[in-house]
Amino acid sequence: MPRIPLIEELIAEPVPPGSNILVEFDSSSHWFEASLAITMGWLMAGGEVGYTLATQPPDSLRSQLKRLGLDVQEFEANGKLEIWDWYTCQLGQKSNEKLQQPSLKVADLSIIFSQGLKELMSDATIPRYLRILDNCSVLGRFNDNEKSWVEFLLTRIIPRAFYWKSTSIIGIMRGIHSDWVYRLLEGSVEGVVDFELDESGEETRNIIRFRRMRNVSFDSRWHPLKIGKNFEVTLE
Repeated sequence: MPRIPLIEELIAEPVPPGSNILVEFDSSSHWFEASLAITMGWLMAGGEVGYTLATQPPDSLRSQLKRLGLDVQEFEANGKLEIWDWYTCQLGQKSNEKLQQPSLKVADLSIIFSQGLKELMSDATIPRYLRILDNCSVLGRFNDNEKSWVEFLLTRIIPRAFYWKSTSIIGIMRGIHSDWVYRLLEGSVEGVVDFELDESGEETRNIIRFRRMRNVSFDSRWHPLKIGKNFEVTLE
């Protein structure tokens, strides 16, 4: 099995297939850059990635992955990298991407995902598949009721990892939702990881820690992150 960069460097054993990892991140942290390093590392180790992009255009993601040295065109052509566009519909425009969502309203998403979930339940497992949702907080912009989009995550997004015996990493921005949202999601996943910007010293530091991991020993200390010349994020 491929190893998940950054994430599995802080735990004693591999993330069990079928797990969901919730990433709670500060808006100024290196979470997005880290998600690219995770994507590249998993692909280069022979895995497959489905990256759901809610914070920037798909071509921006491709450009950043290319800068890291990844042959994006080849990985997309052979189906190893799937980029799902959740960004363009937020601008009120129609996406040109093959994989895209026309709406982020839960009423629309649920119809699409309920059918997909039925297919998942009868499909073969794919443990080498890693799914990344960079920022599920965007759902709060298009759904007035917090309960509606959180229920969508709990009943449509999170179960996919279990049925496929794959791994999902779900990002959520810290400090913009009610405490109820964070607590419910934290209790519904196998692991919780924090990305923060530490401003306590003379210089700011980007740091990461594992707050919780179910049934796996983990390092709960804060670790500083280093960003390289090509913007690759690694543990310092």
